[in-house]
Amino acid sequence: MRELSVHSWIDRAKRNWKSDKKRAVLEAAYCLYLGPWFTATSRRPIGTNVYDLEWDALIILDACRVDALRYLAPEYDFLDARSIESILSVGSGSREWLVKTFNEDRLEDVQETALVTANGFDRDVFMNGRYLPGIAVPFCWPGAEPVTEHDFLRYDPVWRDCRDERLDTVPPEATTNRAILAGREADADRLVVHYAQPHTPYIADAVMDGGRELTDIEQSAWGALKQGSVPNEVVWRMYLNNLRHALDSVGVLLENLDAETVVLSADHGEAFGEWGIQGHPTGLPHPHVKRVPWATTTATDYESVATDDIASPAANPTEDDGTVEEHLEALGYGKF
Repeated sequence: MRELSVHSWIDRAKRNWKSDKKRAVLEAAYCLYLGPWFTATSRRPIGTNVYDLEWDALIILDACRVDALRYLAPEYDFLDARSIESILSVGSGSREWLVKTFNEDRLEDVQETALVTANGFDRDVFMNGRYLPGIAVPFCWPGAEPVTEHDFLRYDPVWRDCRDERLDTVPPEATTNRAILAGREADADRLVVHYAQPHTPYIADAVMDGGRELTDIEQSAWGALKQGSVPNEVVWRMYLNNLRHALDSVGVLLENLDAETVVLSADHGEAFGEWGIQGHPTGLPHPHVKRVPWATTTATDYESVATDDIASPAANPTEDDGTVEEHLEALGYGKF
């Protein structure tokens, strides 16, 4: 459910009570908290809106932690661990970041922005105008509504025609290619490129193994951690490999894009057991979730990737709500 409804909130709590009383109480309390959280922070955001900072191209690495990017920085010429700063994100989940970044208060900025995104929340936020979190809340009064897909100078929802069914996500190479196309074709003041990685599913090892199917742990790492069937260190290694996989592709983008100031950042971070929390629940003021990297570099288009080799965006994507839900479920959303 993605709606404002006291009845839906009560009905969901009753259904949960029949199967898991503890879950019912926790989820009901969480949803009750999200209403005032979204109401208050939509008016006075806790964090920095990226439009308040200087950049020509903004690369969003979904769920990237500050310490993870600093750890891998020595492996990449375009990163310097000592100069990687951090900011407080306006959200602790993708939907929250989207609605608090691209909203009516920032309309003029959005109208000069080209957005290339592999994040499936774009339909809910920009096409359906849904501000609320991923489960029913009893009340909420947003301070600023999100923009629509038509407000962007260029809008390319990559995940709707580049999703790899075997991997259950959009590979970073597909996002990079479409970002190269946008950079060369769109006369935009700013370019935002939203990668799906290092967010789950953790596809890096499967890709290295020739594109095999994902294991249950690679597909649903958080469930495995909660069940105690895998040590935290194993999931952390897969997470870092997923980040490497994205950064390899970012390196290609930086050699096929002209931008004086490029920033690598994230919509939110990720918790790996700190405070007893796994993942990135919406509305969570957790330091490893709310604080994200801010790494500045530059890009020059050497045209090592030919535009003719890149497929243009689908003119009329036909994804229905069921497909959208499947995509978000594959990313681990839709469950409390």
